[in-house]
Amino acid sequence: MGSSNRNKSLLYKNISYLSLLSKHLFFAIVCIGGFTTGTFARNNSADSIQYLNLDQCIAYALQFQPAFNRSLVEMSIVKKSNAIILSAWLPQVNLVGNLMHYGQLPTVLSANSTPGGPLIQGHSGVNNTFIPQLSATQTIFSPEVLNAARNAHLFVEQAKQSNDSTKIDIISNVSKAFYSLLFNLEQINVLKEDTARLAKNLRDAYHQYVGGIVDKTDYKEASISLNNSRAQLKQVNENVIPFYASLKQLMGFPTEKEFYVSFDTLQMVQKIAFDTTQVLDYQKRIEYQLLQTIKKLQIQNVRYSRSQFLPTFSAFYNYLPEFENNSFSNLFNHSYPYSYLGASVSIPLFTGFRRSETIQRARLQLQQINWAEVDLKSRIYSEYTSALASYKSNLFDLNVLRDNKAMAKDVYGIVSLQYKQGVVAYLNVITAESNLISSEISYLNALFQVLLSKVDLERAMGKTLSKY
Repeated sequence: MGSSNRNKSLLYKNISYLSLLSKHLFFAIVCIGGFTTGTFARNNSADSIQYLNLDQCIAYALQFQPAFNRSLVEMSIVKKSNAIILSAWLPQVNLVGNLMHYGQLPTVLSANSTPGGPLIQGHSGVNNTFIPQLSATQTIFSPEVLNAARNAHLFVEQAKQSNDSTKIDIISNVSKAFYSLLFNLEQINVLKEDTARLAKNLRDAYHQYVGGIVDKTDYKEASISLNNSRAQLKQVNENVIPFYASLKQLMGFPTEKEFYVSFDTLQMVQKIAFDTTQVLDYQKRIEYQLLQTIKKLQIQNVRYSRSQFLPTFSAFYNYLPEFENNSFSNLFNHSYPYSYLGASVSIPLFTGFRRSETIQRARLQLQQINWAEVDLKSRIYSEYTSALASYKSNLFDLNVLRDNKAMAKDVYGIVSLQYKQGVVAYLNVITAESNLISSEISYLNALFQVLLSKVDLERAMGKTLSKY
């Protein structure tokens, strides 16, 4: 009997220690969870840290994300490139000058006035000559410049569509990273509740044992369940850090700064609705729009290849105030100006079949684009059907798992009460607790899978930009 009392006393101390430890652990986990949900560094004051919801994260990314800003710069580069090409329509004015000094003047042979006499040698020109030339040319017609003018707006449109494509990628990727982070944070909240329940179960199991209702295996099983939940909570807490870093990277957010993520689970549940009866419209996909622009550019390229037989017309004007003098010091004392204007034409008569081969190549490239359009439509349809099926499946799972979660919670409450009354074994409590935590996490997973699949579905249907 004395040995039994000592064992019970020792058991009581162990249980008290485990209970105290679980309380401290739960308090620490609550602190870590709140710490993780908001930020991972408290070295900044709370006032300096922002609260960002999903829309604000996307807005931040669309302002500071490097890839998006590069695409904006690319649009400016295209506009400048068009301006450079189209400047060929404007007059081209140049000023050049040639300074020459003759060490020996050119020899000039002239006829001798004496019949049969030798040619008379002489020298022409002066020792020093400076000829500045002001020239102006104006393109009147050029197939190349005309083609550039026709394509200028298409290049700008192509750059804008590329920018929209980058924007869609950023919106989709930031949304997915945001939801993945929230799923992890919500898992922490669920596991904190689970740890609190298991800590309470450990105390209840001990009191049941002290009361002689159950044997010691119950509190040992309760300790095992609590330790497993603590380990799982620790793992999920650690997983938040890389998810958070990924979101910051996609946003272009400085790594040395922190921010809180602001979200409302009920509001997210309201966002899962999507009208699945809408018909797929290829024209709304940015990839299809971009390919159509490329196709228009290639059609213009075919036309340009056909027009290369056309002549090039231009007008020119030259003014030359020529300076001549045998003495270099007096070179600029007097000028002998002259000027002329005219027009030039260049007609490609034969280019070694270059023009015909260029036309054939341009037509083949257009065929490539047509086949690419067929392939793109097939891929878009495949993405759409896959995204739609995934959304419907996940939405069905969400509705089922919502009911499972409610039933599991009711079952756990009933089984827990029955165990306290000594009606059922602790194994029933473990099973009910396991089903409850599993159903809660499964419900969360289904919720965020629906949100992720909705992002994919909106992108597949070309609706991503409609909200931004």
